[in-house]
Amino acid sequence: MTFKQRASGILLHPTSLPGPHGIGDLGNEAWRFVDFLAGAGQNIWQILPLGPAGYGHSPYSALSAFAGNPLLISLERLIEEGDLEPEDLTGVGLDEGTVHFGFVAPFKKRLLHKGAKRFREGATERRKTDFDDFCRVQAAWLEDFVLFCALRSKFNDMPWQQWPPPLRSRQPDALQQVRQELADALHVHRYEQFVFFEQWLALRNYANRRGVRILGDLPIFVALDSADVWAHPGLFHLDAQLQPTVIAGVPPDYFSATGQRWGNPLYRWETHQNDDFTWWQSRLNWNLQQCDLLRIDHFRGFVSCWAIPAGDKTAVNGQWWETPGEALFSALRHSHPHLPLVAEDLGVITPEVEHLRDRLDLPGMKILQFAFDSGPDNPYLPHNLPKHCVIYTGTHDNDTSLGWWQTANTEIRNETAAYLGHPITDMPWDLIHLAWASVAQLAICPLQDVLSLGGEARMNYPGRADANWSWRYLPGALTSELQQRLADLTRRFGRAPKRSG
Repeated sequence: MTFKQRASGILLHPTSLPGPHGIGDLGNEAWRFVDFLAGAGQNIWQILPLGPAGYGHSPYSALSAFAGNPLLISLERLIEEGDLEPEDLTGVGLDEGTVHFGFVAPFKKRLLHKGAKRFREGATERRKTDFDDFCRVQAAWLEDFVLFCALRSKFNDMPWQQWPPPLRSRQPDALQQVRQELADALHVHRYEQFVFFEQWLALRNYANRRGVRILGDLPIFVALDSADVWAHPGLFHLDAQLQPTVIAGVPPDYFSATGQRWGNPLYRWETHQNDDFTWWQSRLNWNLQQCDLLRIDHFRGFVSCWAIPAGDKTAVNGQWWETPGEALFSALRHSHPHLPLVAEDLGVITPEVEHLRDRLDLPGMKILQFAFDSGPDNPYLPHNLPKHCVIYTGTHDNDTSLGWWQTANTEIRNETAAYLGHPITDMPWDLIHLAWASVAQLAICPLQDVLSLGGEARMNYPGRADANWSWRYLPGALTSELQQRLADLTRRFGRAPKRSG
């Protein structure tokens, strides 16, 4: 990732945008958020993964590494295109400030089914051509995904390992039969993907025109219950019954005596390497058509990963398996010589991981909330940062900076105030000021910090199975005064876009 100048941005997932239909989407509020960023001098909008969220509504446990999340589709945009009618949304209005997952999924499913039918019957020739082109160009992942979704619905959302054996093992005759049986459902899912990317790419192009680049997020692993594993079982460590033999996680550490058992199947890296990493190259290429830059989650997993026996209940008995990160990124550089990536290198990082990150010339991540607990040598303190890094006040996995401050112990509070050289009276803006003033090439903070929100606005609690990913900001929160304050700070520390002429 390279910038010709210092830059800054805001972390906000589109689900957190306001709007009356229970979840943020790619409609008017998303375009207004881009306007807010541009007016505040921000260069970057960082998002979380855009895939169709699976277990626990987590964007990091998606049903596909390639597909988009239909819940983000703007229904108003479908009315503008003629796929829906205004009365379809009459009387629909939910409380703002939270995502109403229980309502949104069936509500949008019903209307997207109607939109697909109206599209088939009355779309313009231009959109029909665009639809046909999309389905043809993306067929390599799209056809497996739409069939996967149709079959999940047919079998009441059971994991694919519990489907009838002929479908579980993808016997050609069985697949052909269900393709005919589920033809209407397949059309609906193709339509959902078409309109998702129609809307997302229009939004991304608008952001680019306004000087805002999109920083996306690429999880290293995929979910076991995903179209990717069902369609390509040979790329993963599965047994003859298509169950995982080893799964991903991290070993026991200071934070957890039993480690973390994530449950994702591990890659058969030798199979990927023998195929010149074709699946990975397709994945990266498609993601970089959606975003300008990508954060690579769990970057240390490209050097070695913690392999846990699938039958174990904890991560204690895992072992480190080496992974061919050097070979993978060498293959990826054939199509992207200057990889526009950010390495998520948090946690216990080995010299080998640092070596790979530096050989690839990738910036790592530095978190200010981690900076004040171990003295002047703490690598997250601004005076210890390299220029080639991304500094954050916090991430989606942290408490908000105000929530962090309100629960911090006396020692951390005293160290923070001493480092800043004055009493803390304006948290989290004191922390934003410190990030923007640092030498880091790129500074980012979650929107919750810009809005000075406490722990009630936290996005995710790692290790908690539910009640995550539901925060949304309220209509009217992005005031002109707030925009001006952020713009002034951004200009003061040389992070605003340089105007030509």
